[in-house]
Amino acid sequence: MQPASRMAAIGTESAFEAADRARALEAQGRSVVHLEIGEPDFDTPPNVREAAKRAIDDGRTHYPPFPGIPELREAIAADTARRRGFAPGPEDVFVTVGGKGVIYNAILALADPGDEVIVPDPGFPAYESVTRFAGGVPVPVAIRQENDFRLDPDELASLVTPRTRLIVLNSPQNPTGGVLTRGDLERIAEIALEHDLVVLSDEIYSRILYRGEHHSIAALPGMAERTIVLDGFSKTWAMTGWRLGYAIVPSWLNRGFGRLIINSVSGATTFAQVGAVEAIAGPQDAVDRMVAEFRARRDLVVDGLNAIPGVTCLRPDGAFYAFPDVSGTGLTGAELADRLLREAGVAVLAGSGFGQAGANHIRLSYATSRENLREALVRMRSVIEPLATSGAGR
Repeated sequence: MQPASRMAAIGTESAFEAADRARALEAQGRSVVHLEIGEPDFDTPPNVREAAKRAIDDGRTHYPPFPGIPELREAIAADTARRRGFAPGPEDVFVTVGGKGVIYNAILALADPGDEVIVPDPGFPAYESVTRFAGGVPVPVAIRQENDFRLDPDELASLVTPRTRLIVLNSPQNPTGGVLTRGDLERIAEIALEHDLVVLSDEIYSRILYRGEHHSIAALPGMAERTIVLDGFSKTWAMTGWRLGYAIVPSWLNRGFGRLIINSVSGATTFAQVGAVEAIAGPQDAVDRMVAEFRARRDLVVDGLNAIPGVTCLRPDGAFYAFPDVSGTGLTGAELADRLLREAGVAVLAGSGFGQAGANHIRLSYATSRENLREALVRMRSVIEPLATSGAGR
């Protein structure tokens, strides 16, 4: 018995594999500090939980409309007009099972076999994996530390060919925490308009910013009709287990996007969607407190990493990841990540799991307590400092 040949093209997400290795060590009695999974350690706000509980008691346990319940689509449309500067209709909003549902549906709807999809490198692994699964060709555009982890629009333009169909953006970015400027987006929009390209704009971390304001490429002239905006509830409201994302889709793609939902998941959980209405339309003080705590954790981690010989780390402007360059240790990111887990009980991710441009990096999630972060830094230093000072890793 053999699986379909297409299964050879689909990749994985290294965070889940690293978590499995860490749990295996814990099962042996080892102490592990988990910095591998991008999941807020906060609870979903109480008002959101209560709204979902009431929905269950009110009988909201049946099939939803496949695009999402009307009140959530309306709330998302209103929030988009408020925060992103363009005003989609509720009919352009689709509620999905997690943000990954948007990635799958967008790429499957737009990329024919042989079509090229420009993806960030390093970037969220699903962009490349789903492109290959659909028969497309992922084309990496480098995200470099020396450019503040922002892509170079001129380099992006050089990668466009007659087979290019889609540009994937992610700002604030996973794994680097980099944030594109309005000027970056204006130049990318020019490229998309000139070559008649569609943009998938992953804005799942749009509320987790430490300075400035979020800019969406969809708000620029001529871009709403050629941009799919991805957002969701997992990160902003600590609702990872609720599995709710959403897409804002150009009207010409609505029919196809909806059919993909019908043929895959039928719709997202009804009572969870009721809770999401409260999340997006209710009080936002819990979000503000969480972002303030993430800012404090960011500073703790970045300052601690930069104090370790052989490590250089930029201060990210968004999301909750640090992406330090560890080439000064003489090890690749993958080699160091392995040693940190085995020797120090600190679970981080190899930067190469997000693309080859991240080979000399590791990714740390600081979505855990300050106590855990301080302990992780002490343990990391015990492994890294001897490597950097003696050259033993070379």
